[in-house]
Amino acid sequence: MLRSFTIIMLLLLIYSGAEAHTVNYHVENKGISVRVFYTEDDPASYSSYEIFGPGDKIPHQKGRTDKNGFVSFLPDRKGKWVINVYGESEHGMHGAQIVVNVNENLFMESFKKPLVAKYTKAFVGISILLAIFGVWALLKTKKKVVVQNDSKRSKYL
Repeated sequence: MLRSFTIIMLLLLIYSGAEAHTVNYHVENKGISVRVFYTEDDPASYSSYEIFGPGDKIPHQKGRTDKNGFVSFLPDRKGKWVINVYGESEHGMHGAQIVVNVNENLFMESFKKPLVAKYTKAFVGISILLAIFGVWALLKTKKKVVVQNDSKRSKYL
């Protein structure tokens, strides 16, 4: 009887110790993911980020993007969530701030895009037109100066 009691106690001790080192998990189709990239084909791989929940002073989550530039998190309350991403490229440090609005059901309601991201094609088009106009104006001004200088020389000759 003492022998069987000792065996049972040893088995319980062994089992409880093994259970303390077990890692459990549950996979769910929840959360919000954000893809961060420099260009469509150049993700901000392994860039550091911080996520702040509504009213948070310290980060809700910190880490690095994955190799494809993704940040994923599971919000625990509704409101505006701010993701600050700090990417480093050949041109130095770049940062982005993404604001995600989360509803009562903890799903993304909307997100705020920076003005440049919304109107990139328009900004590029206007920039090209201004550059062409600038070159044209510079060339036209240069020709006038050359013609005026030539006419002044002829008077003094």
